[in-house]
Amino acid sequence: MAHILVLNGPNLGTLGTREPEIYGSATLADLADTLATDAAAGGHTVEVRQTDHEGELLGWLHRAAQERVPVVLNAGAWTHYSYALRDAVQYVTSSGVPVVEVHLSNPHAREEFRHTSVISPVVSGVIAGFGFDSYRLALAQLTR
Repeated sequence: MAHILVLNGPNLGTLGTREPEIYGSATLADLADTLATDAAAGGHTVEVRQTDHEGELLGWLHRAAQERVPVVLNAGAWTHYSYALRDAVQYVTSSGVPVVEVHLSNPHAREEFRHTSVISPVVSGVIAGFGFDSYRLALAQLTR
């Protein structure tokens, strides 16, 4: 049985109301329910968290490395510029703990500033553009 952390960065707490044409109309609570159901079907557990505070996310990642808990990570806007986040993710993956970067939308089909991810070079894999299924695919990969 695996326990997986699903970590979400800034503005993802507004899912369901923020730009539904891009992110859909389902909420973060809906995502948590979906992932809990998927995980339970395989005998696993998930813990979905969201923060608008970068330091809090960094702390969660540090603990994931120390406790050896795999991570699904949607870092939101921090994906594109936070070198502190990159260093924290690298700490996790260099500890042998997988981190899968996910995006609801396809960043490469959006504004140019979204085309660069500073964390992609240090994660275990990237899944983007499939809405909630991006998370579900990441969860499936981490629990196989």
